[in-house]
Amino acid sequence: MSPIRVLIADDQELVRAGFSMIIDSRDDLEVVGEAGDGVQAVALAGQLHPDVILMDVRMPRMDGIEAARQLAATGHPARIIMLTTFDLDEPVFAALRAGASGFLLKDTRPDDLAAAIRVVAAGEALLAPTVTRRLLDRFAPELPGGSPPPSLEPLSTREIEVLKLVARALSNDEIAERLTLSRATVKTHLSAILFKLGLRDRVQAAVLAYETGLVRPGTAPPGG
Repeated sequence: MSPIRVLIADDQELVRAGFSMIIDSRDDLEVVGEAGDGVQAVALAGQLHPDVILMDVRMPRMDGIEAARQLAATGHPARIIMLTTFDLDEPVFAALRAGASGFLLKDTRPDDLAAAIRVVAAGEALLAPTVTRRLLDRFAPELPGGSPPPSLEPLSTREIEVLKLVARALSNDEIAERLTLSRATVKTHLSAILFKLGLRDRVQAAVLAYETGLVRPGTAPPGG
C-alpha cells in the first residue's frame, strides 16, 4: 500500500522539522510538504494532494481555522488534524465546526502522533470521549437550544439514536453493543446520516448534534 501523504502547516520551523522526522521514520507515512502559514497550506494542499494535514491553529497571514474552512468549502478530501498548545483552546471547537477531523497537542508523543494520522486517514474521528466531553461542556452551552430543527427531519428514528451516541464519542463497536446492532449496520446508519445531512465525518455530526440541541452537555448517553 502507498504511504499516507502528510502536509505539515506550522509557522515554527523547529516544530515542522520535529514532526517531519517522526512521520518520515514510519514506513507507512510520508511528509509531502511543509507550509509556514495558512495561505501556503491551502495552496500546497491543492498542489500536493495530501491525505492528512497537520494544521497549527495560530499562524500568520491566515490561521489554521480559516485554512480548514476554505479547504472544506472546496471539497478537498484531506483530513485535517488541528495542532494546539492547549487542550481546551477555544479555537479548536471552531476548527471542528470548520471541518477538522480532530486535534492534537503539540507535545503529543511520537507514537501517538503516528497513530493519530493513521486513524484520521482511515476516516475516523480523532476525539477521545473525555476530550469531546470537556470541549463540548465548555463551549456547547453557548449554542442554541430548543427542539431539533427541521434539518434533522430526514433522519429515521434509528439514525437519530445513532447520531446521539456518535455525539457522545462512542465508537461503532460501542454503538452496536448499545443498540444491539451489527457493526456493519451501524456503519450503514452513520453513512446515511452523513449523506442526508451533508456532513463530512462523525466529528461534524457530533458538533451538529450539540448545536441543534439533540444532545446536551453533561447528559448521559441513552441507555447509559
